[in-house]
Amino acid sequence: MSIASETPAAKDVSSWTDPTMDSVKGTETPKDPNKGYIALLGWSVNAIKAAQKFDRRYVVVAPDWAADFCEANKIPYIQWDFVRLNDRSMEIAETLKAEGVDVAIPLFEETVEWSGAINSVLMDSPRMYGQSILFRDKALMKRRAQLGGIRVGIFEEAHEKEDIIRFMKRVNQTLLKLDGDPDDPIHVKAFDKAGCLGHRMIRKLEEIENIPAEEYPLLMESHLDGWEFAVEAWIHDGEIKFLNISEYVTLGYSVFVPATRELESWRDAITKQIKKLIKTFDIQFGLIHPEYFVAADGEMYFGEVAYRPPGFKAFELIERAYGFSAYQASMLVFDPKSTKEEVDAFFPREVVDAKGYAGCFGVYPRRRVVSKLEMPKETIEHPYFESHELVAPAEETVPDRSAFGTHWGLVFFFGDDPITMRDLLKAQEDLDFYV
Repeated sequence: MSIASETPAAKDVSSWTDPTMDSVKGTETPKDPNKGYIALLGWSVNAIKAAQKFDRRYVVVAPDWAADFCEANKIPYIQWDFVRLNDRSMEIAETLKAEGVDVAIPLFEETVEWSGAINSVLMDSPRMYGQSILFRDKALMKRRAQLGGIRVGIFEEAHEKEDIIRFMKRVNQTLLKLDGDPDDPIHVKAFDKAGCLGHRMIRKLEEIENIPAEEYPLLMESHLDGWEFAVEAWIHDGEIKFLNISEYVTLGYSVFVPATRELESWRDAITKQIKKLIKTFDIQFGLIHPEYFVAADGEMYFGEVAYRPPGFKAFELIERAYGFSAYQASMLVFDPKSTKEEVDAFFPREVVDAKGYAGCFGVYPRRRVVSKLEMPKETIEHPYFESHELVAPAEETVPDRSAFGTHWGLVFFFGDDPITMRDLLKAQEDLDFYV
């Protein structure tokens, strides 16, 4: 398997050319052979652009549909199908090792397990594959957290709807609910999907009937009241090199960075929790994206942790706020050839070096039938508005949202006041973008 597209040379792929690519413009940063050779697992044009501006050699490992784009834009590429592990799975690790690749970096949730398997071969460290399973299986993840003395809510696995019924009744019995009292909600989540995919909040037993059979098995969790937030932490040699706190305005809708002064006041406590997480999961390098709750009594509860870039374009928000490339930061801390001095020099100071506050809002149509995209005046005339990636609707009938659903695109904002940003993002929920 060669580091190139397998598309016949006679095929015209010029329509795929992206003139903004450094590889097309002839301005790609020279690669230092003394630094690491990196494999990017999955597909992210922004990650590729960052790699082209960085001094590390790189290769993209992606499915066959990426071949024409990579050939047209002179992107080093290996074709691989990430659908499932099988008896050929060792082949990609052996291919990358023969090529001289030093480390594989996952770009999305489904490649985390692959990166663990590949890096266990590249770095001759079998434990890395087992570690990647902990990052993928939410039930194993929470058990490992418990073993490390990290606070989590009550959780169990569900293989059928009767398991959820029993769990919800047991949770409410534990909370001393009486007949006639409203039930405390529970959450059900897919074992190994990213973010809000497959995530439902169950408030009534009747809602359990709405869960399709194909979504089982599921993870069930008790509801935690509190302030939910996310962290992006870059780790090198087991130490935190940069820690960003992302403030959720409404989960599944909006986020901004850096956080408000109120949430940032928890930074020392949050940092202690991240250090405990690093120790518990034996993380020596890479980027982690954990989520936590701060309860009313000040206790901090662990939600989950991911070992890949977060959703909602958080990397892009961090770059907008601070000026450094979060993708390059990940390449740096993953690279076993990076030095402490190089890593320390790369990162700015948290919060104080931010140029402003960057936020985004995920748009969900509020109407059942829509005909066009129409940006609200309240949005585009606000001085914080920067851009959006919304497109015209492909069909008029809006599909029912499954669980938390998937947004139709993001709207981006940037400004100098976190409270204005928070209120602006919240206000977007009452606007119609599709009419």
